[in-house]
Amino acid sequence: MRGPNITPGYYRAPELTAQAFDEEGFFRLGDAVRLVDAERPERGLVFDGRVSENFKLMSGTWVAAGHVRLAAIAAGAPVVQDAVVTGHDRAEIGLLIFPNPAGCRAVAKGAPADAPLDDLIRRPEVRDCLIAGLARHNAENPGSSTRVARVLLMTEPPSVDGNEITDKGYINQRGVLSRRAALVERLYNDDGAADIIVIDVPAPARHVAEA
Repeated sequence: MRGPNITPGYYRAPELTAQAFDEEGFFRLGDAVRLVDAERPERGLVFDGRVSENFKLMSGTWVAAGHVRLAAIAAGAPVVQDAVVTGHDRAEIGLLIFPNPAGCRAVAKGAPADAPLDDLIRRPEVRDCLIAGLARHNAENPGSSTRVARVLLMTEPPSVDGNEITDKGYINQRGVLSRRAALVERLYNDDGAADIIVIDVPAPARHVAEA
């Protein structure tokens, strides 16, 4: 963006100002956008994720993290409250999942009313619901840049003090990945752990096996 309504830069921070503007003086927002209607560009643009959150898989394929996150939350409802997309320089996409306690309780109908979240995420009903939803997502999105291969369910909520939540109240993907780097390593190297679920990643020509 550029104009009289845009900040001229950071106060007494020329290095940050230089990084924030391109050679023509346009302020780099870091947001991705897309046309509302590709046939009618005059209808404007809509927000389409953060460019800074996107990453490449080991294959060199770009992953639009914002798209995958929103699709995964919808596919994992009501078990998933929020998610952070992993896979930078790895072979496949994974998720660090913040479970929805109320959703987990609704799915785990036989669980005690006072069951802690740590127990709920291990209930077969909860795991089956999540696996089924993400398997459907994978069947509809079989490409390596969209399919989800593995997930890790976390019981610790996002931390404001740990820079895991933005000023606007959204999940800070980079902050979570940095603070929970050890969990990302476990996600890719600790198959069989109770809090890690490997999702069926179907080949395009076959049906998804039932979980």
